[in-house]
Amino acid sequence: MPAKSPTTRTVTQPVTDDSIRVRQLSHYQFSWTAQEAGDEGVWTLQLVLDQGAWEEVLTLDSDDVDVLQELLRHAKSAQYDVGRRVLMFGTTPVGS
Repeated sequence: MPAKSPTTRTVTQPVTDDSIRVRQLSHYQFSWTAQEAGDEGVWTLQLVLDQGAWEEVLTLDSDDVDVLQELLRHAKSAQYDVGRRVLMFGTTPVGS
């Protein structure tokens, strides 16, 4: 009697760069762009994710820039959820 081969699951969608929803933050760069005289400048934060496999640019409120700079400076790791546009800082084990 021949050996029965294991069944495999059919994947309906291939895994592509676009299907990865949470990515590791590799590098970041804050930028400030001047506007018309008398208007506030515009702050942006460029996120380089998964060593350049994905990039995202966020427009920031000036109040958020200082907070984000401190969080990024002190975080051991950060992830970015592309679909929800959420930046997450590090992980903490339960009970810590």
